[in-house]
Amino acid sequence: MRYQMFLVGLLGLAGPAHAADELLLVDQGRSDYVICVPAAATPVEQTAARELQEHLRGVTGAELPIRSEDERAAGAKQILVGSCRRTRELLPDADVEALGDDGIIIRTSGTQLVLTGQGTRGTLYAVYTFLEDVVGCRWWTATESFLPQTPTLRVAAQNIAYAPPLESREAFYRDAFQPVFAARLKLNGHHHRVSDEYGGHLAFCGFVHTFYPLLPPAKYFAEHPEWYSEIRGKRTTERAQLCLTNEAMRQELVKNALENLRKSPGAKFISISQNDWYGRCECQDCLAVEQEEGAPSGPLLRFVNAVAEKIEQEFPDVLVETLAYQYTREPPRLVKPRRNVIIRLCSIECSFVQGLADGPQNEKFRQDIQGWSKIAPQLFVWDYVTNFSNYILPHPNLRVLAPNIRFFVDNRVIGLFEQGDAGSSVGDFVRMRAWVIARLLWNPQQDEQALFREFLDGYYGPAAPHLAAYLDLIQDAGQRSGVYLRCFMTDTSGWLKLEDLNRATRLFEQAAQAVADDPILSQRVRRERLPLDHAWLQRYDVLKRAAKLAGAEFLGPADPQAAADDFIQVCKQWKVGQNREQQRFDDYEPALRSRFRPPAPPPEQCRGLPEDRWLDLQDNQFNLSSEGNWARLVDDPQASDGRAARMPGDHYEWALQFRLSDDFSSDDRWHVYVAARAEAQASDGPAMTMGVYDTQGKRGLAHRSVSVPEAAGAGYRVFDLGAHRLGGGIYIWAAPPKRPGEITAVYVDRIFLVREEKRE
Repeated sequence: MRYQMFLVGLLGLAGPAHAADELLLVDQGRSDYVICVPAAATPVEQTAARELQEHLRGVTGAELPIRSEDERAAGAKQILVGSCRRTRELLPDADVEALGDDGIIIRTSGTQLVLTGQGTRGTLYAVYTFLEDVVGCRWWTATESFLPQTPTLRVAAQNIAYAPPLESREAFYRDAFQPVFAARLKLNGHHHRVSDEYGGHLAFCGFVHTFYPLLPPAKYFAEHPEWYSEIRGKRTTERAQLCLTNEAMRQELVKNALENLRKSPGAKFISISQNDWYGRCECQDCLAVEQEEGAPSGPLLRFVNAVAEKIEQEFPDVLVETLAYQYTREPPRLVKPRRNVIIRLCSIECSFVQGLADGPQNEKFRQDIQGWSKIAPQLFVWDYVTNFSNYILPHPNLRVLAPNIRFFVDNRVIGLFEQGDAGSSVGDFVRMRAWVIARLLWNPQQDEQALFREFLDGYYGPAAPHLAAYLDLIQDAGQRSGVYLRCFMTDTSGWLKLEDLNRATRLFEQAAQAVADDPILSQRVRRERLPLDHAWLQRYDVLKRAAKLAGAEFLGPADPQAAADDFIQVCKQWKVGQNREQQRFDDYEPALRSRFRPPAPPPEQCRGLPEDRWLDLQDNQFNLSSEGNWARLVDDPQASDGRAARMPGDHYEWALQFRLSDDFSSDDRWHVYVAARAEAQASDGPAMTMGVYDTQGKRGLAHRSVSVPEAAGAGYRVFDLGAHRLGGGIYIWAAPPKRPGEITAVYVDRIFLVREEKRE
């Protein structure tokens, strides 16, 4: 395995020479070698030489001077870095430019070592590859690295010529935004913002969802409503797109796109792409093209091809990118992308517990990408490798990362954007994910299991075997469950069971014990445990109740409030950022703390009942949509525990929900009650609606409209939604009536369930 080879290489660095062509670069801290660069070295070549010098000094203690090749005799010992004249003399058969984007050459010739490469970044990548694969350096994170320590450095004969199959490589993790670290991981995509001296990056002029930025509705809609989507017979810009068959609109968009490109020197791509929602145009002309092409991607691609033709006239080297996303993911029947058009497919609907190449859950995406690869000169992919609904949870997709990257490459993908936990610093082993994904983007054929083991051993030391066992447990649980693992999973109830959580807890305890005498490794292990801690806290009440009813072991925290406090403190210590996409952890903290406040007195309907006969679901366990706008938690002295969920009366969204997880497993029927009240100016009419909905069966189990006389006034009223068989995928909801000025607000104190007595 590759990691074993890596270790053998490190151990042999200071060993005796066994081959005549082996180079002795450093001998007991001294070296006869000089690092040579071209007489007119580029900034990147100078950086490459400096990086090589600094790292060799860190490994051996010897500082090799950097000189122009004109200052060093041809036969003297030297490391030639970059496009040196002497390189071409030594390697007349090496066609660097023919390698492909970012290609590298590492070769020995006599006493010379050549490190060079194609284009702007190739030489720098040759140096980094040499430092990694030959010298044994590792850059684990932006601030943590490993340099082997040896005063004698021998280099076996080298003859490497390699070009990565992916021209654009992005790993969307917080650490990878640090430009030098990104360069060392050979990441070159738009978001990494690598400086020119480190090779730069492949810049976009506009990055996806550019329809409205190119044609702002505020500027154009009043005079040109026909430029925007017709939906149900009406031109609109609300969650809409452009009318892609409108010639005048296209001309204005082309004008604006060209102006943007003129202001963006160095841009390699421009995005001409749909907004981040549905709302395609339903006008007669657009639908006619769609019908002819057999898919909504038909009008889009015809439009983008026409735009790309105009852009090519002024910017022949710029590629025009568009999205195959949601409603445009299926390829068209007739039109094909122009040579300067790139289609970027998005895997947002896929399941990430199964591979894209062979997983039955992903058959439709597989068909779409294979269809596009038959007609497109090149493809990009926007892939999703995190859980946007909850960054700080285990996410069992590690086993599909490498197979999916290989699948993309096999289908003509040349640019891959792996969207990870950029918003969070404490997600599910995010540092390991960034490092492994970056290595695979550079060379998809590497053994991913060896890469995972290498990072675990190198970064966590003696804790590695226990963490590896934990990760295997998590991946096994995900695969065994059959869950459709989307990149939006609110909790782990669909796949991670109580017994798995118990085993995972033991493994982390063993990992912590293994590094107890090392404060740095202990901190790393504690940080990686945060997603497991969060899984316990999220499902604490349900798991504890399930363990009690089943007589099973419960290794969750004995004091959940103290555990929540510790979880919050450690997250903040690591500057967590977001807990989910577009929500700051600071905004989530109050809701998490409130989950474990003292219990309220039991509802009147539950007094005297055994504990296993009823379940109280307080406001701190509700799911609130558009929190702060459609719903929020507020102090309410009339509520059973002094807090309630408040929804203003100016909308009718099901903004308050309690979702039953898969942990709730019962063959019994449960009565569903909602304790609610309304503040109303009206004296009659609807005050609120509520119900029970089955997402798996896609049907309502109960629906009740509550009138103002039933709900208004002091104190909470209890509303019966009937008895139902409840389980995972079912949720209880409540909504206001959209009566602004008549209903001020709707309050929900609690939802409680009472199990029907079994009849003998």
